[in-house]
Amino acid sequence: MEHRNISIADQVFEQLEREILAGKYPRGELLSEQRLSAELGVSRTPVREAIRRLEQENILEDTSRGVVVVGITREDMLDMFEIRLHLEGLAARRAAERISDEQLRRMRDALDLQHIHLERQRSDSSDQIKNLDSLFHELLYASCGSKVYFDVLNRLHKKIAKYRIASVRKRSRAEESIREHEAIYEALAAHDPERTQQAVLSHTERARASMAEMEL
Repeated sequence: MEHRNISIADQVFEQLEREILAGKYPRGELLSEQRLSAELGVSRTPVREAIRRLEQENILEDTSRGVVVVGITREDMLDMFEIRLHLEGLAARRAAERISDEQLRRMRDALDLQHIHLERQRSDSSDQIKNLDSLFHELLYASCGSKVYFDVLNRLHKKIAKYRIASVRKRSRAEESIREHEAIYEALAAHDPERTQQAVLSHTERARASMAEMEL
């Protein structure tokens, strides 16, 4: 378990959510408090609370057989992209007007690291590129200056982790995605709302097209 300044229950929730969304526990698998408690090395109380919260998120479901992994289906993923396409353009325009020099610097660092991991082609490169992709999008959403936009868009982006991981494992898509990030960054650095909106929507459309081809 990670050790951060949050409760054990929150840590358990975050780890289970992350692992389910990444596909560690496949759709339809039964998860018991006893099993998860042993795997995570914690008592059953925080596990019970995490399961309850994950049920509220519709990631787990309490059935007659026990708690079952629901995860994110292909249809869910496509619905999430549809919502993102309605919201991300608006967030991008605001971000172009409000982004700070510090946020731009952090985005530049994330992009540079993506290039490095792409060229290294190590066993963990896809995971590192995906994590840096998450950071890039978090910074984009945060820079629009709205907690509501950030919470909604960041949540949707995180929920399709399994599809994002599979997508960036294709080198051609990873290269395209980084080029699209570069276009977003340049538009943001120019503080051009129209150009930023078009760059963000183009990136989201291409990501959706890539992931729509997958059957996970």
